[in-house]
Amino acid sequence: MTKYPIGLQNFQGLREDGYVYVDKTAFVFQLAQSGKYYFLSRPRRFGKSLFLSTLEAYYLGKKELFKGLALEQRFNGFQLGIPNAEVKRCLLSVASCTKSA
Repeated sequence: MTKYPIGLQNFQGLREDGYVYVDKTAFVFQLAQSGKYYFLSRPRRFGKSLFLSTLEAYYLGKKELFKGLALEQRFNGFQLGIPNAEVKRCLLSVASCTKSA
């Protein structure tokens, strides 16, 4: 049975629990390689938080979550993540900040 991720914003949860996922990981690679600042301005419910969760998984080196996605094809010797990376993520929708390491 197809599971749709209505209201879910956690990339790891989507991938591990078998939800439908529209692959946007090629954009993750482009953003990470450009080294520029970006302002993600999109309307409500357009996947901003999910995309940030995907970026977090990328920078923390969670390679297993990208199996079968566009980003996996682009690895080709490129090291996923940053050693000893610390990712800080603030969600304004719930007014909370978390720190991953």
